[in-house]
Amino acid sequence: MTAWLRRLHKWLGLLIGLQFLLWMASGTVMSLLDGDKVSGSLSRMPKSASPPWPSAALPIETVLASQVDPVRSLGTGWLLGKPVLKLSNSKGTRLVDALTGHSLVIDASLARALASASYAGPGDPGPARLLARSSEVRKHKGQVWAVDFSDSDETSVYVSAETGAIVAHRNSTWRLFDFFWMLHIMDYWEREDFNNPLLIGSGIGGLWLALSGIWLLMTSLRLAEFVPKRFRKARSVELYNEDGVKLRMISGREGDTALLALSNAGLQLPSQCGGGQSCGLCVVRVHGQAPAPTSGDIAHIAAVKLAQGYRLACNLALMTDLQLDIPNAASPGKTRTAAVRSIRDVTPSMCEIVLTLEGDNVDDFWPGCYVQIEIPAYEISLAALTRAVGDVHPEVKSSSVINPAPVRRCYSLSRPVSKDKKDVSLLVRFMGGQQAGATQRFGIGSSYMFSLSQGDEVQLTGPFGDFAIRDTKREKIFIGGGAGMGPLRAMLRQLLDSGFDQPIHFWYGARSLAETPYLDEMRTLQRNHANFSWQLVLSEQFVETGEILNGLVHQRADECLLRTHPNLASCEFYLCGPPAMLEATRRMLGAIGVPANEVAFDDFKI
Repeated sequence: MTAWLRRLHKWLGLLIGLQFLLWMASGTVMSLLDGDKVSGSLSRMPKSASPPWPSAALPIETVLASQVDPVRSLGTGWLLGKPVLKLSNSKGTRLVDALTGHSLVIDASLARALASASYAGPGDPGPARLLARSSEVRKHKGQVWAVDFSDSDETSVYVSAETGAIVAHRNSTWRLFDFFWMLHIMDYWEREDFNNPLLIGSGIGGLWLALSGIWLLMTSLRLAEFVPKRFRKARSVELYNEDGVKLRMISGREGDTALLALSNAGLQLPSQCGGGQSCGLCVVRVHGQAPAPTSGDIAHIAAVKLAQGYRLACNLALMTDLQLDIPNAASPGKTRTAAVRSIRDVTPSMCEIVLTLEGDNVDDFWPGCYVQIEIPAYEISLAALTRAVGDVHPEVKSSSVINPAPVRRCYSLSRPVSKDKKDVSLLVRFMGGQQAGATQRFGIGSSYMFSLSQGDEVQLTGPFGDFAIRDTKREKIFIGGGAGMGPLRAMLRQLLDSGFDQPIHFWYGARSLAETPYLDEMRTLQRNHANFSWQLVLSEQFVETGEILNGLVHQRADECLLRTHPNLASCEFYLCGPPAMLEATRRMLGAIGVPANEVAFDDFKI
């Protein structure tokens, strides 16, 4: 339940959070506005005592007898010093001169005079405008005369067209208050209903958000985290390799995570988020009964692996003694120093960086593995990245890329390691963000890698991963795109160099010929190895030959290879590329009946 509750909490929190901002902003603005200005009292003439009713006024009976329509109620009043009678029935209210018995009509001239008599400001009145309805006097039923005054507050006086009564004084301060009042009570039509469905729904949503937040907080905390370490029980963690051979045992304290216990023992699992459950790299497998998967486990680990006991080490608490399978459990995460041997551009946005390990060997590296490069805090001028940045806004080009704190970034091997020279080759893609005028963001890791020069030293940790060539004689189909060329190239070079004689197919998707790395190398390998076939698929450049097709790589591979293959059951698949391409390819393979255990893939966990 926690996984979907977390997602719902996030998206509802975004909506309710915006409304909370509006509530706070509107409440703040309304509290700062002058109440007297909002009410219009500063522009109103003070009320004076009414004079005594004149003795010359007509008798009420005389006035009522002269009326054609029956009168239901009668009132008295004054209109610019003149006594009037207010006669009301189902049709409305009429005014009668109390001295003459003549009916009075509130015309434009009279309305203007009445507005001026009620106004105490410095402005001059404009012409009276008859309005059937006005949003500034929403509660008033019936027509009104509006008279605008030429003062700094843009005052408008509203006069009832029936009775001549002053309905309201409005000004710019009131209008500002009225706008924020609308936002505050969420009544975007009448601005009067404090119990409208939107407001009630937002209130209920806010209450649910608070309660679900408390629930999520409680589920993310462990009691052991509040107990000093020395008072917690000691727990052991036995480490096994993938063949089930016990390699070593480490210790930790109850409540610690497996990632922390391993780190304290000098064993670094891959992690880009530092244990924040967002990168999904620190996957281990629990022997025996694994604890229930958390929302972080579910988000990053396939269901079939969850069922096999795989969990994120950063979220796996040592509540009991554990037995874990981890890759290279004898010495995971070995940190090494390497020097840049060479840097070669293979496309406008990708380069091959060859690193030579210093005083170390590469026996534990394999095609498909990846390393984590330590990216230090830096400030790099974009002038040093000219070949990658290309044409950007001049203001951008004169600025810098800044990384305020050290981070790690993952890169896969792009060819088998050179054991004699201790070389590790990486294919790095420059990550350039969206440009908008003088603003553009660049990748922290790729900016650092593209700024390296021959002889520079870097720190790398690894190798990591479970993406590897299976030791079988089955036909192999590689499908990739983008920087996925790196690990797939390393795998097929390993196969071809070792004399593998079964069919190998490599389908690679790129935007254009210019964005295709190692194109000449793939063509040469196809000429020199009868069992290797290379197929390029371009998505944005229309060039269609026997070697080059147009479209999306997974669709063209399905149409031109898989549908006509005589025995797909004899094949195994290796996939690597951008997340969207990888997901679409896996979905396509599942649809045509390829078992999931015959599909190996690496999604870079980015």
